[in-house]
Amino acid sequence: MSQLGFYFNMQACVGCRACQVSCKDKNRLEVGIIYRQANSYSVGTYPAIKGYHYSRSCNHCSAPACMTACPSAAILKLDDGTVVIDQGLCIGCDACVLSCPYGVPKLDEVNGVAGKCDACFTLRAKGENPACVDACPMRALDFGELEALKSKYGSGLTDAIAILPDPMQTAPSVLINAKDIAQDAGFKEIIL
Repeated sequence: MSQLGFYFNMQACVGCRACQVSCKDKNRLEVGIIYRQANSYSVGTYPAIKGYHYSRSCNHCSAPACMTACPSAAILKLDDGTVVIDQGLCIGCDACVLSCPYGVPKLDEVNGVAGKCDACFTLRAKGENPACVDACPMRALDFGELEALKSKYGSGLTDAIAILPDPMQTAPSVLINAKDIAQDAGFKEIIL
């Protein structure tokens, strides 16, 4: 089975949040629900403060905690490795929301179902990229088969940075070209 996933170039990201806006627009999400979220962080103390941005969405994990926790089998791992929610089977119990260490699934309380990034399944079916990838003006995002992304972007990629939980738990399918400061556990989120 192939494994598709996201590549994120932290070195190039300027924190513009175009990825977040395009995802929200493409998925027609209500106020308060975000499937891809861009956040900014700082490390250090004045006057030696440095910052970085991270664009997060579903990591389409090899061992998805959300799928294991779902009592209605509404969460599926497709043959391409992506993880999707069948909202027709979802009972809105919140188990996936509570189990995901990345905080990815979101409960739509109005409709009573959970939702999350499906890597723009309908766009990919037409041969297109996920909306977030095409929206990034800095080309800091890419999506594809993990081994091909590793070959394309070279060595030094990681799935572990200080703001993320231990990747050993779920084996996330994300490759990050991280800044060195992203390994600093003394980070603070910058609220914009």
